[in-house]
Amino acid sequence: MKTTPVTDADLGASVLSVPPLARDAQGVPSKAENRRQVDWLRSGGVTTYLYGGNANLYNFGVMDFGRLLDMLEEIAPADGWMIPSIGADFGKAADQAAILRDRAFPTAMVLPLSFPATPAGLASGFARLAEIGGRPLIAYIKNDGFMQAADVARLFRDGAITALKYAVVRPEPKKDPYLADILDAVGSGERIVSGIGERPAIDHMEMGLAAFTSGSVCVAPHLSTAILKAGREGRFAEARAIRETFLPLEDLRDAHSPIRVLHEAVRLAGVCETGPIGDFLTNLDGAERLDAIGKAARELKARSEAAAEGTARRAAGA
Repeated sequence: MKTTPVTDADLGASVLSVPPLARDAQGVPSKAENRRQVDWLRSGGVTTYLYGGNANLYNFGVMDFGRLLDMLEEIAPADGWMIPSIGADFGKAADQAAILRDRAFPTAMVLPLSFPATPAGLASGFARLAEIGGRPLIAYIKNDGFMQAADVARLFRDGAITALKYAVVRPEPKKDPYLADILDAVGSGERIVSGIGERPAIDHMEMGLAAFTSGSVCVAPHLSTAILKAGREGRFAEARAIRETFLPLEDLRDAHSPIRVLHEAVRLAGVCETGPIGDFLTNLDGAERLDAIGKAARELKARSEAAAEGTARRAAGA
């Protein structure tokens, strides 16, 4: 497992997968099923695993946090970068950061809290959390004006944050004054990743962001990795063509809940058994809805498998 400090190269080396957390029938994280998910992701070139919203860590208790970290360490590939999340409220985040202080994880992401919070209070809170945890953190911005661009830049300069996940939804991702202000204040997008999956990721990479996070990569890692590679190499038209394969599942996620749809999609595609989704959320039901999710997930996974087979054939013939 990666234990060294985060570099620019780390952020651009892999899609930052955001998997669901597979649980057994009692709701306890399942080492075997989560390992199946990680192994599938690794087969598609994904080496970064960010456990956050899709894992329902917003509602994960502090008392169980150490056991979760134990599991992540145990299922990590040798070259894998495991990123747990803390928070979202300051008290919980501080308790979790204190647990992280004695662990080998190079960073953790702070889940975003929109209320009660102010931009200046968030900035000072991030600095305190980094001090408590003894390491720089990853900030996660989902709302306009979450923190001032100048404060984001200062947190980078002071070593309180090592990366930023940017996930403010815009009708046209390139028309984003807030992101433009952050890029101008920080001076580069090499420590900023697009945080809303494949749909805006290509536009964001064209704006200079290092990479992107994805939930649907958990179903189709080979295709998501191909998008990242094409985008990093400036082949944006090719990246957009591959992205089309993700849109049926992404449309369902937008319609019915990104977290809950992904939780079922991973199961229905046969990647791993995800089990109950965790407290304060409920698993999706309804035969028609689940049939649509299953169909989209299986088709997307089959395309990813076909892409992997094509790559293997080309490599064998080289």
